[in-house]
Amino acid sequence: MRQINEDIRQQNFRQFYLLYGEERYLRRQYREKLQRALCQEGDTMNTHFFEGKDISVGEIIDLAETMPFFADRRVIFITDSGLFKSGGEKMAEYMSNPSESTYFIFTENEVDKRSKLYKALKAKGYAAEFAEQDENTLKRWAAGILGRENLKITENTVQLFLSKTGTDMENIQMELEKLICYCMGRDVVTAEDVETVCTVRVSNHIFDMINAIAARQQKQALELYYDLLALKEPPMRILFLIARQCNMLLQVKELSAKGFDNRTIASKIGVPPFVAGKYAGQAAKFKTAALRDAVEKCVEAEEAVKTGRMNDKMSVEILILSVL
Repeated sequence: MRQINEDIRQQNFRQFYLLYGEERYLRRQYREKLQRALCQEGDTMNTHFFEGKDISVGEIIDLAETMPFFADRRVIFITDSGLFKSGGEKMAEYMSNPSESTYFIFTENEVDKRSKLYKALKAKGYAAEFAEQDENTLKRWAAGILGRENLKITENTVQLFLSKTGTDMENIQMELEKLICYCMGRDVVTAEDVETVCTVRVSNHIFDMINAIAARQQKQALELYYDLLALKEPPMRILFLIARQCNMLLQVKELSAKGFDNRTIASKIGVPPFVAGKYAGQAAKFKTAALRDAVEKCVEAEEAVKTGRMNDKMSVEILILSVL
């Protein structure tokens, strides 16, 4: 990130930039920074956008070889192409001898660092990874946004806020905008404001549901499930999230048993350390065998729906009851 800011400040750009990682908000912010720096406002003749896995690499290369129209450069933005996982060989070959007047900005969620395209881009340009931010960074960032609106927030209140929003900065920003509007004319954001305004993320509902299952609180677990259905969450997505959570807890349980600390566990399972700490606390409520059994039951529930033996809503209900 620092390198991109420096390139923009010095107006000394690489021909190829790759912005990747789980943090969508930062990826989007830096793509927009590069667009403002590289492209003339309103220049649709020399600024091009491609998105998705069905894009034609041949078409893009032909475009890249075309001289810019009354401008210094042609800029091509490619988003979520999947080329850095497979199918990027042709683009990698083009990078060895590209048109000097064409610049590329790739934005991807996941990349394979062993791929030919990733290695080619690293050699010719700059790759920036945007991982989920840690808790302290998110607290400072949220407090900073509120501070610019002359609003203060305590440590405990911002902790409550993050417990509802999760770590996705895009979601945090949207919830902050709601808080700012709600607290207009005041100078402090209270816990009551957060409880009133902020929406609990689906993943947090799943976390609470697993806690209820661990505590053998059947009624509460089912109420949380019905809350998600009322929010128009499809049962199969809820099943996927339960399965993912159980699988994550199983990994945390096994890594903890091997003596790894939360920071190491976080890096191995791809979450921030404070999230790994929450998972470790939840995993401690289950035996390893119970978590393995829960993962297997999730697979069985999905199979029952796909084969038509059970409808999706009932399948998840039975799953919740069967792991209590």
